[in-house]
Amino acid sequence: MASFRLVAAVPFISCVVFACSASPPSSTADAAPPEADAAVAPEDGGAEAATSADASDAATNKAARCASTFGTALTRGFGRVDGTVVAVVQPKDTQCALPNDDHVIVQVKMQGAVYRMVVNVQSDRAGQDPRVSYLEKAVTLPAPAWGEGWHTGLTLDYVKDFGAKATEFAPVEMAALSAKIADAIPLDAKISVYSDTSGGASTHLVHRNDGTKDGAIVLDPDGPSPRAMLFRFSNQDF
Repeated sequence: MASFRLVAAVPFISCVVFACSASPPSSTADAAPPEADAAVAPEDGGAEAATSADASDAATNKAARCASTFGTALTRGFGRVDGTVVAVVQPKDTQCALPNDDHVIVQVKMQGAVYRMVVNVQSDRAGQDPRVSYLEKAVTLPAPAWGEGWHTGLTLDYVKDFGAKATEFAPVEMAALSAKIADAIPLDAKISVYSDTSGGASTHLVHRNDGTKDGAIVLDPDGPSPRAMLFRFSNQDF
Protein backbone atom coordinates (compact mmCIF):
# COMPACT_ATOMS: atom_id res chain seq x y z
CA MET A 1 0.00 0.00 0.00
CA ALA A 2 2.81 2.34 0.70
CA SER A 3 4.17 1.67 -2.79
CA PHE A 4 0.78 2.43 -4.39
CA ARG A 5 0.51 5.78 -2.57
CA LEU A 6 3.93 6.84 -3.76
CA VAL A 7 3.12 6.05 -7.40
CA ALA A 8 -0.23 7.84 -7.16
CA ALA A 9 1.40 10.91 -5.70
CA VAL A 10 3.83 11.38 -8.62
CA PRO A 11 1.22 12.41 -11.23
CA PHE A 12 -0.29 14.86 -8.72
CA ILE A 13 3.09 16.48 -8.15
CA SER A 14 3.71 16.62 -11.90
CA CYS A 15 0.42 18.47 -12.42
CA VAL A 16 1.33 20.99 -9.80
CA VAL A 17 4.73 21.53 -11.35
CA PHE A 18 3.20 21.91 -14.83
CA ALA A 19 0.62 24.36 -13.60
CA CYS A 20 3.26 26.47 -11.87
CA SER A 21 5.38 26.51 -14.97
CA ALA A 22 2.56 27.82 -17.16
CA SER A 23 4.07 31.32 -17.36
CA PRO A 24 3.28 32.30 -21.02
CA PRO A 25 -0.27 33.49 -20.25
CA SER A 26 1.06 35.54 -17.35
CA SER A 27 3.69 37.14 -19.65
CA THR A 28 0.97 38.09 -22.11
CA ALA A 29 -0.95 39.85 -19.35
CA ASP A 30 2.23 41.69 -18.27
CA ALA A 31 2.58 43.02 -21.82
CA ALA A 32 -0.73 44.89 -21.57
CA PRO A 33 0.42 47.85 -19.42
CA PRO A 34 2.96 49.14 -21.99
CA GLU A 35 0.10 49.26 -24.53
CA ALA A 36 -1.96 51.20 -22.01
CA ASP A 37 0.99 53.57 -21.45
CA ALA A 38 1.27 54.08 -25.18
CA ALA A 39 -2.41 54.96 -25.29
CA VAL A 40 -1.90 57.56 -22.55
CA ALA A 41 0.85 59.36 -24.45
CA PRO A 42 -1.45 60.96 -27.07
CA GLU A 43 -3.75 62.13 -24.27
CA ASP A 44 -0.82 63.72 -22.45
CA GLY A 45 0.33 65.27 -25.69
CA GLY A 46 -3.15 66.62 -26.27
CA ALA A 47 -3.19 68.18 -22.80
CA GLU A 48 0.20 69.75 -23.41
CA ALA A 49 -0.99 71.08 -26.76
CA ALA A 50 -4.08 72.54 -25.10
CA THR A 51 -1.93 74.17 -22.43
CA SER A 52 0.34 75.63 -25.09
CA ALA A 53 -2.68 76.92 -26.98
CA ASP A 54 -4.04 78.52 -23.81
CA ALA A 55 -0.67 80.15 -23.14
CA SER A 56 -0.56 81.39 -26.72
CA ASP A 57 -4.06 82.85 -26.42
CA ALA A 58 -3.06 84.62 -23.19
CA ALA A 59 0.04 85.99 -24.89
CA THR A 60 -2.04 87.55 -27.69
CA ASN A 61 -4.85 88.83 -25.46
CA LYS A 62 -3.06 90.68 -22.70
CA ALA A 63 -6.22 92.73 -22.04
CA ALA A 64 -8.38 89.73 -21.09
CA ARG A 65 -8.06 90.38 -17.34
CA CYS A 66 -8.21 94.18 -17.44
CA ALA A 67 -9.41 95.76 -14.20
CA SER A 68 -12.37 98.12 -13.97
CA THR A 69 -11.57 99.74 -10.62
CA PHE A 70 -8.31 101.44 -9.66
CA GLY A 71 -6.33 102.64 -6.68
CA THR A 72 -5.87 106.25 -5.61
CA ALA A 73 -2.57 106.21 -3.71
CA LEU A 74 -0.31 107.89 -6.29
CA THR A 75 0.98 111.29 -5.22
CA ARG A 76 1.68 114.17 -7.59
CA GLY A 77 5.06 114.25 -9.37
CA PHE A 78 7.66 111.99 -10.94
CA GLY A 79 8.48 108.58 -9.56
CA ARG A 80 8.61 104.84 -10.13
CA VAL A 81 5.80 102.34 -9.74
CA ASP A 82 7.03 98.87 -8.75
CA GLY A 83 4.36 96.20 -9.03
CA THR A 84 3.11 93.25 -11.08
CA VAL A 85 1.41 93.29 -14.47
CA VAL A 86 -2.35 92.70 -14.53
CA ALA A 87 -3.12 93.58 -18.16
CA VAL A 88 -1.87 95.47 -21.21
CA VAL A 89 -4.67 97.45 -22.84
CA GLN A 90 -4.10 98.52 -26.45
CA PRO A 91 -6.17 101.23 -28.19
CA LYS A 92 -8.20 98.46 -29.85
CA ASP A 93 -9.25 97.05 -26.45
CA THR A 94 -12.27 99.30 -26.04
CA GLN A 95 -14.05 96.70 -23.89
CA CYS A 96 -11.78 97.64 -20.98
CA ALA A 97 -12.47 100.48 -18.58
CA LEU A 98 -10.95 103.86 -19.49
CA PRO A 99 -9.36 102.91 -22.84
CA ASN A 100 -7.30 105.44 -24.80
CA ASP A 101 -7.22 105.80 -28.59
CA ASP A 102 -3.51 106.65 -28.93
CA HIS A 103 -1.94 105.21 -25.76
CA VAL A 104 -1.27 101.72 -24.44
CA ILE A 105 -2.28 101.32 -20.80
CA VAL A 106 -0.21 98.96 -18.69
CA GLN A 107 -2.28 97.98 -15.67
CA VAL A 108 -0.03 97.33 -12.66
CA LYS A 109 -1.05 95.92 -9.30
CA MET A 110 0.67 97.62 -6.40
CA GLN A 111 -0.09 97.09 -2.72
CA GLY A 112 -3.50 95.57 -3.35
CA ALA A 113 -4.80 97.98 -5.99
CA VAL A 114 -4.44 98.36 -9.77
CA TYR A 115 -2.98 101.48 -11.39
CA ARG A 116 -2.84 102.71 -15.01
CA MET A 117 0.52 103.41 -16.68
CA VAL A 118 -0.43 105.39 -19.81
CA VAL A 119 2.12 105.08 -22.64
CA ASN A 120 2.17 107.17 -25.85
CA VAL A 121 2.11 105.12 -29.06
CA GLN A 122 1.36 108.04 -31.38
CA SER A 123 2.15 111.76 -31.37
CA ASP A 124 -0.53 114.36 -32.00
CA ARG A 125 1.87 117.32 -32.19
CA ALA A 126 1.45 119.38 -35.35
CA GLY A 127 4.30 119.16 -37.86
CA GLN A 128 5.82 116.15 -36.11
CA ASP A 129 6.11 112.56 -37.31
CA PRO A 130 3.13 110.87 -35.62
CA ARG A 131 5.17 107.71 -35.10
CA VAL A 132 6.78 107.19 -31.69
CA SER A 133 10.36 105.87 -31.84
CA TYR A 134 11.19 102.86 -29.70
CA LEU A 135 14.25 101.17 -28.20
CA GLU A 136 14.56 98.13 -25.96
CA LYS A 137 17.87 97.99 -24.14
CA ALA A 138 19.61 95.82 -21.52
CA VAL A 139 20.10 97.96 -18.41
CA THR A 140 20.69 97.93 -14.68
CA LEU A 141 17.80 99.21 -12.60
CA PRO A 142 18.92 102.45 -10.91
CA ALA A 143 18.66 102.52 -7.12
CA PRO A 144 16.61 101.88 -5.13
CA ALA A 145 16.20 98.16 -5.73
CA TRP A 146 12.78 96.94 -6.82
CA GLY A 147 10.26 97.04 -3.99
CA GLU A 148 6.51 97.05 -4.43
CA GLY A 149 5.17 100.56 -4.10
CA TRP A 150 5.32 104.13 -5.43
CA HIS A 151 8.86 105.53 -5.16
CA THR A 152 9.29 109.30 -5.33
CA GLY A 153 12.26 111.65 -5.16
CA LEU A 154 13.94 109.87 -8.10
CA THR A 155 15.39 111.01 -11.41
CA LEU A 156 15.97 109.17 -14.69
CA ASP A 157 18.07 110.16 -17.69
CA TYR A 158 18.09 107.95 -20.80
CA VAL A 159 21.66 109.00 -21.55
CA LYS A 160 23.29 108.96 -18.12
CA ASP A 161 21.41 106.01 -16.60
CA PHE A 162 20.89 103.78 -19.65
CA GLY A 163 23.52 104.96 -22.15
CA ALA A 164 20.85 105.46 -24.82
CA LYS A 165 21.25 107.61 -27.94
CA ALA A 166 18.49 109.03 -30.11
CA THR A 167 20.00 107.35 -33.18
CA GLU A 168 19.39 103.90 -31.64
CA PHE A 169 15.62 104.39 -31.70
CA ALA A 170 13.41 103.37 -34.63
CA PRO A 171 10.01 104.93 -35.46
CA VAL A 172 7.08 102.51 -35.29
CA GLU A 173 3.48 102.86 -36.49
CA MET A 174 0.88 103.00 -33.72
CA ALA A 175 -0.70 99.57 -34.23
CA ALA A 176 2.69 97.87 -34.54
CA LEU A 177 4.09 99.65 -31.49
CA SER A 178 0.99 98.79 -29.45
CA ALA A 179 1.42 95.12 -30.33
CA LYS A 180 5.17 95.26 -29.64
CA ILE A 181 4.57 96.63 -26.14
CA ALA A 182 1.89 94.03 -25.40
CA ASP A 183 4.06 91.18 -26.69
CA ALA A 184 7.08 92.28 -24.64
CA ILE A 185 5.35 92.62 -21.26
CA PRO A 186 4.55 89.32 -19.49
CA LEU A 187 1.40 89.09 -17.40
CA ASP A 188 1.93 88.61 -13.64
CA ALA A 189 5.58 89.63 -13.97
CA LYS A 190 7.31 92.24 -11.83
CA ILE A 191 7.70 95.59 -13.55
CA SER A 192 9.02 99.10 -12.85
CA VAL A 193 7.53 102.13 -14.57
CA TYR A 194 9.14 105.57 -14.40
CA SER A 195 6.48 108.20 -15.08
CA ASP A 196 4.76 111.37 -13.94
CA THR A 197 1.36 111.75 -12.35
CA SER A 198 -1.04 114.35 -11.10
CA GLY A 199 -1.98 111.85 -8.40
CA GLY A 200 -4.65 109.21 -8.03
CA ALA A 201 -4.86 106.17 -10.31
CA SER A 202 -2.86 106.95 -13.45
CA THR A 203 0.64 107.93 -14.54
CA HIS A 204 1.74 109.32 -17.90
CA LEU A 205 4.74 110.82 -19.78
CA VAL A 206 6.34 107.39 -20.23
CA HIS A 207 8.86 108.71 -22.76
CA ARG A 208 11.92 110.96 -23.05
CA ASN A 209 11.27 114.24 -21.29
CA ASP A 210 13.93 116.59 -19.93
CA GLY A 211 16.77 114.22 -19.03
CA THR A 212 15.88 114.19 -15.34
CA LYS A 213 12.31 112.88 -15.49
CA ASP A 214 12.45 110.50 -18.45
CA GLY A 215 9.67 107.93 -18.48
CA ALA A 216 10.50 104.27 -19.06
CA ILE A 217 9.33 100.71 -18.47
CA VAL A 218 11.79 98.24 -16.97
CA LEU A 219 11.09 94.52 -17.36
CA ASP A 220 12.61 91.89 -15.03
CA PRO A 221 13.64 94.77 -12.72
CA ASP A 222 14.97 92.56 -9.92
CA GLY A 223 16.11 89.67 -12.11
CA PRO A 224 19.38 88.84 -13.83
CA SER A 225 18.55 90.60 -17.12
CA PRO A 226 16.59 93.85 -16.71
CA ARG A 227 15.46 95.44 -20.01
CA ALA A 228 14.27 98.99 -20.47
CA MET A 229 11.54 99.95 -22.93
CA LEU A 230 12.31 103.50 -24.05
CA PHE A 231 10.28 105.94 -26.16
CA ARG A 232 10.96 109.26 -27.86
CA PHE A 233 9.30 111.64 -30.31
CA SER A 234 10.79 112.63 -33.66
CA ASN A 235 11.84 116.12 -32.48
CA GLN A 236 13.81 114.83 -29.47
CA ASP A 237 17.56 114.49 -29.96
CA PHE A 238 20.08 113.46 -27.32
